Amino acid sequence: MATKKIIIAFDLYGTLLSTESIAYELAKVYGAEQEATWKSLAALWRRYQLEYTWRINSMGEYKPFSTITRNALYHAVSEHGLSLSSEDADALMRSYDALHVFPEVPLALRLLDDDKYGDNNNNKSVEAYVFSNGTDEMVENSIKTSPELGPSAGRIFKALITVHSLQCFKPDKRAYEHLVRQVGKKGQESDVWVVSANPFDVVGARAAGLKAAFIDRTGKGWIDRLDEKRAPSVITSGVDEAIKRILKY
Repeated sequence: MATKKIIIAFDLYGTLLSTESIAYELAKVYGAEQEATWKSLAALWRRYQLEYTWRINSMGEYKPFSTITRNALYHAVSEHGLSLSSEDADALMRSYDALHVFPEVPLALRLLDDDKYGDNNNNKSVEAYVFSNGTDEMVENSIKTSPELGPSAGRIFKALITVHSLQCFKPDKRAYEHLVRQVGKKGQESDVWVVSANPFDVVGARAAGLKAAFIDRTGKGWIDRLDEKRAPSVITSGVDEAIKRILKY
């Protein structure tokens, strides 16, 4: 008898790929000696990138994630009282195609690639997906050009699932319903796992009836208090450990 597939959807930006690494690209624009500035800019850019998606969701409107990301960059720059040329903005946007993974992700990829939890016929037990707010083009480019993800992504991930066709962003419930449909689990939402380092993503997945693993890289535990009944199914310090815990869940 074939092993039942475990469906795991991995968030991309902030979970597999580190958006913090973009700080070093900002250093090229604003000067390596201004470390406090470019580190602050990187954090603020990410903050407004996420905030803009939540705000536009609430407004019932939509702009592609690439547009949201560029606009958030200008917001962060302006808040620091700095300026940014269109050429530098273009270069910084291209840096999203060259983000590095978090340190434990290569091991997580090897776990998925090896997948020793399958059946005696070597059928893999895990069906892995990428599930992102990014546009199809943005996600494909980010993965393809990632030194760590690019070489094995086509072999490891069955598909890249984005919300672009929905015209909304996570944590809108429609995003998770879309994920469930795409992986063929409509009506079986609890069979689908979302792995994310973003608390809003975890809460959104749980609210939609999915299981969720929270990647707690700061070691603070689960401190989100929007809805205490929708805590993560699993909390780990890294993606590799999340995979191991899910397989034994």
